[in-house]
Formats: sequence, C-alpha cells, structure tokens
Amino acid sequence: MLEEIRIRGLGVIDDAALDLAAGLTVVSGETGAGKTMIVQGLGLLAGGRADYGLVRPGVERAFVEGRLVIPVDSAVAKRVRDVGGDLDDDPGGAVLVVGRTLTSEGRSRAQVAGRSVPASLLAEIVEDLIAVHGQSEAQRLLRPSTQRAALDRFAGAAVAEPLARYAVVYAELHRAARALAEVTERSRERAQEAELLRIGLAEVERVEPAPGEDVALDAELTKLEHAETLVRSARTAHAALLSDPASGSDDPGAVDLVSAARRVIAGDADLDADLAALGARLTEVGMLLADVAADLASYAESIDADPERLADAQNRKAALTGLTRAHGTDIDGVLAWADQAGRRLLELDGAGESAETLTARRDELTAELVRLAVTVSEARSAAAARFGEAVAAELAGLAMPRARVEAAVAQRDDPAGLPVGDRRVVFGPAGVDDVELRLIPHPGAPARPVQKGASGGELSRVMLAIEVVLAADDAGSTMVFDEVDAGVGGRAAVEIGRRLARLARTHQVICITHLPQVAAFADRHLVVDKADDGSVTRSGVITLDDAGRVRELSRMLAGQEESTLARGHAEELLAAAAADKARP
Repeated sequence: MLEEIRIRGLGVIDDAALDLAAGLTVVSGETGAGKTMIVQGLGLLAGGRADYGLVRPGVERAFVEGRLVIPVDSAVAKRVRDVGGDLDDDPGGAVLVVGRTLTSEGRSRAQVAGRSVPASLLAEIVEDLIAVHGQSEAQRLLRPSTQRAALDRFAGAAVAEPLARYAVVYAELHRAARALAEVTERSRERAQEAELLRIGLAEVERVEPAPGEDVALDAELTKLEHAETLVRSARTAHAALLSDPASGSDDPGAVDLVSAARRVIAGDADLDADLAALGARLTEVGMLLADVAADLASYAESIDADPERLADAQNRKAALTGLTRAHGTDIDGVLAWADQAGRRLLELDGAGESAETLTARRDELTAELVRLAVTVSEARSAAAARFGEAVAAELAGLAMPRARVEAAVAQRDDPAGLPVGDRRVVFGPAGVDDVELRLIPHPGAPARPVQKGASGGELSRVMLAIEVVLAADDAGSTMVFDEVDAGVGGRAAVEIGRRLARLARTHQVICITHLPQVAAFADRHLVVDKADDGSVTRSGVITLDDAGRVRELSRMLAGQEESTLARGHAEELLAAAAADKARP
C-alpha cells in the first residue's frame, strides 16, 4: 500500500505531500490546480518515461518520493534486498521508499530503498505495487498490441506458460533461420574456395616435395652444372700434394717434400729432443696431407657429370619453384600451406552437413512453434469469451446494461508466414494472433472496434470496465485512476463511483476526479489548492473532514461552496454513497 507521496518542483507543485490510506482516496480541485501532476508523479514512481519539461521553471530539479508498505516476505521485498536496498520495519510489514529525480538539464535518477538504480529496475520493482490507469493508458489500450496483452493478462497461465515457451522457440528459430540464410548465401563462395584448395593440394600431391628438398636440390644443381670445373680443381690440388708419374711430371708434391724434410730431421733427431719433436710434427703433417690428397682423388671421382641427371634435377627444381611461387616462400612453407589447406577443406566440405543440420533444426523448431502457436491461440480464444462476459458484467454496473464487448482473435494470411493448418499466417514474438476489442452497444447492433464504436462517455466506461476486470487478478495493491469518469455524468457517474468503491474493498484506489458523484464514495478526500502565486505547497493539499467534504462537493456541483441547494445535494450524495458502501 502507498502511504505517502511527496512531490517537489514538478509542474505547478512546489512542494506538496499526500497522506494516503487504504480504500478509495479521491483527489479533486479546480482545473489547473495540479491534480494531473500527482498522476505524473505516480507515473514517474512506476518507472514511466521522464518528461523533463515538467520540471518547474526556476528550479534545478523535480523530485518525487513514495513510501510503501509491503509484506516482509514478498517477492518484491526479496528483490529489493537482492539489489542491496534497505527496508525499514513497520507494524504492517516492511517500508519501501522509492524516488525519482528529474533535472532541468535532462537527466534522470531513480532510487529504491536508498540505492540509486536504473529507471528500468524501479519499474520492475514498482510494477507489482502501483498500477496507473490514466487517460494515456486508456488510449494505449486501444492499440492492437496492447489489447492482445490485456487478453493474455486476463487469460493467465493458460496463455502465459505456452507463450513463454513460444517466445524462446521463436528466438531460436530466428537464429537458426539467420544462420541457414548465411550458410546458403555463402555456399558459392565456399565451393569456389574449396575447388581452388583441391587444385592446389592436387598439385602438391603430384609433386610430393620433401621437407628441405629445395635447399638440397640447389646444392646438387650447383655441383652438376660445374662438374668439370670441380673435377679439374680437385685433380690439380691432388697433383700439388702428391706427385703422379702417370701425369708426365717429375715435380715433387707437398707430401714428397714434407717426407723429405722429415727424413732429414730423423737422422739427427737423437741429438736434440726439440728437433725430434719437430720431426714428429712433420710426420703428422705428412699423414694429414696424404689423407687430403686421397680425399681429393675420391672427390674428383664422385663428381657426376651425367647430362641426364642434370636435366632431371633442373626439371625437379622447376616443379618445386612452381609450388613455392603459388603457396610459399620455400618448400617448408608449401608443406605448411598444404596442412592448413587440408584442414580448411575439411571445414568447407563439412559446411554442407552444417546446412543440412540447420535445415533440420529450422524445420524442427518450426513444427514446435506451430504447435505452441495453436495452443496459445486456442487459449486466447477460450479466454476471449470469458473476458467479454466479465467486461459486460462490469458495464452493467456502469449504466450500460445492454452493452457487450468481445475480444476477436484472428490471424492474417502471409505467403511467407507460419504454416498453421492449411494457411500460412503472420507470426511474431507474441504468436500468430491479432486481438481486437469490439463494442456491441445494444443487441442487434454490429460489433465495431471500441475506438470507433463508442462515444466519449461510453469509451471511458468501457475502459474502466476493462481495467477493473484486469485488476481483479492484479498483484498490485495500489491502483491510480486519472479522470476515467471524463465525458460521463448523472447515473453513469454514480455507477463509476460505486464500482471504484467496490474495487477499493480489495485494492488501494486513488482517483483523480471532477465529478461529485464519484467523490462522494471516497474513504478519504483530498483537495489540491493553488496558492496566490500559482504554486501548490504542502499546505495546498488538504484532507477534508465531513464538513469539508460537503463544501467541496457543493463546489463541484454548483461552483458555490455556500449554496444551500448545493449543500443539500452534496449531503444527499454522501448519504447515498455511505448507504451503498455499507451494503455487502
């Protein structure tokens, strides 16, 4: 229950506080006195959209604060504690303080139980506590989407449970369809990429390069291309080391000269140890030179000057060069590319399976979505009949006893829509149904959309009846009505007051009204009065006693508080309302 609301710097309200109570609280006052600002303030507390133009000229910020009492163990109390809010103790439960601040610079801040929170979180917490039913809300109820939501709310779990699952499946289907479209759109690109990879891999497989083969082949080609030069060099060096009589030269080689030197020293080596050591070293040099000479001879014999082998090596080099130009800087790079290309080709070849999987998943989700859509649609249709009966019962109490309201549930055809039965229909996250509220003002009259088939007064009563029906199962403890009696009078106004009073037996009801017939049913009557400077202050919100109620109703009836005739009529209204409220 909302115990108090304080408003500061909002529109004509400078600084005012409203003490509220259980039952029906009526707020009245002259036109322009600031009654609408009270509704605006309550809307802000409910997380409504901020209108920074409401900040009172000359002040930096507007502030609205509400004090509510909620059950200690309620879901709302738990949610508040989850976000770190502090709840005060109260004999009737836990005290929750919420607030909203608007600045003239266009900034907004919300508070819940002493914590700054986003406005969306404020709305989430307060939506189960305060329901604002103003003129703008009534207009929103005329929109098809809002009418569908109203019917769903009335239907309860019969629609809510399958619709929740439907929303999940709808989102999954959307993702699967999008992924499938992307896979299909890119299939040609993947096919082209796969073909290029296959050609490249086939070329690598045909050549069959070995790791490091290009380096080894370069070295072999150099030897093959310069075979004669290498043989000549090796043999010339060999002749310089070791004389060869077969060559026709008698010049001694290095090995012969070293051997001669060793023999000279060997004859006198026993005369001096140092000389003997030098002789030993000459022996080692001779042996090393002899080994080098032998290796040179072997090297000269190993050189392959076969032209066919040279041609084969050159052809192999050309094949390897072709691979490196296409796929890497060297053969090791080509082999690395082939490894990566093989893995990528496996991915691309598996893309077809992915498309098949996505197609199967899409079809599976579509079938489930159809099943859920039918379930939701049937539940809506069943609830629509009950909804119409409930609204008709309320209209009977609002001086429209012969009127009926029906909620028409229908679908629209769409060639690309969801296959439901033998039709394809438009579908979205809320199902396949369009819901339209239609008014039948009296038997025999055609059913017309409420926004077209009702007069201003009838529309106000229809909206009130719908809101009361929806509020019957509403978890919110506080309901705010902003001039829902606009455009009516006389007996209909009395019936509206009676209906609000009955609603106040189970809810806290706050009603902004200009009709004395409605105000007469109040359990508490507040008057908003502007000061001489045009502002509303704390002293400008008055809780009326019995005598004050008579005076205010007299003003509302005749514009004259002291009119004897008006006072008599006001007393009569109060007495009739009290008698009506006393009845069970």
